[in-house]
Amino acid sequence: MHAAYSMRLLQATSPIRSHHRSIHSAFNRGIAVLFNPRNLLVTNSLTSGLFMFLGDLAQQEFEYRSKQLKKRYDWARSARMLTVGMLMGPFHHYYYVYLDKVLPRADIKTVLKKIACDQLFASPATILFFFIGMGLLEKKNTEQTKDEIAYKFKYTYIGDCLFWPPVQFINFYFLPTKYRVFYINGATMLFNVFLSYIKHFDQH
Repeated sequence: MHAAYSMRLLQATSPIRSHHRSIHSAFNRGIAVLFNPRNLLVTNSLTSGLFMFLGDLAQQEFEYRSKQLKKRYDWARSARMLTVGMLMGPFHHYYYVYLDKVLPRADIKTVLKKIACDQLFASPATILFFFIGMGLLEKKNTEQTKDEIAYKFKYTYIGDCLFWPPVQFINFYFLPTKYRVFYINGATMLFNVFLSYIKHFDQH
């Protein structure tokens, strides 16, 4: 009796388990494709744009709920953030590949050197790229973009120095090269809420 019941139960749950195995297998294949070394540049560029887009949407949602925006989403604004994020993807991709070649070890001393490189060189370059790229997409002239950078760069860089060193410690100490930009892009989605605020707070 119990054996027959167990057999019927096993037969009933087999399609469900098979379906779960199929989903799990498809997920693993998708991850393998995304993080294949031949596809990393595309993966890193797309995720860089996507996470910047999502960070801006989160900031817009906050602005809408706090009555700073009359309309819930400015899709043109988010599209500009998406575009600039995707253009920054290749820079991040090649930067981390090069940094790991120059400083290949994962000991504390090397990690601190990488964080110093990030804060002294990569972060200022990324911030300038962001404001210049956004200025071009917003059709600002050179003087307007320069004035915005002069006003907002210091606040952006202070926020960068507070947020990124602990995030980058985890990145450099624990993660292999191929996951670096994806991890950074995920963390950037949080930082981009702040970045979107700094970029747009004076435009309401």
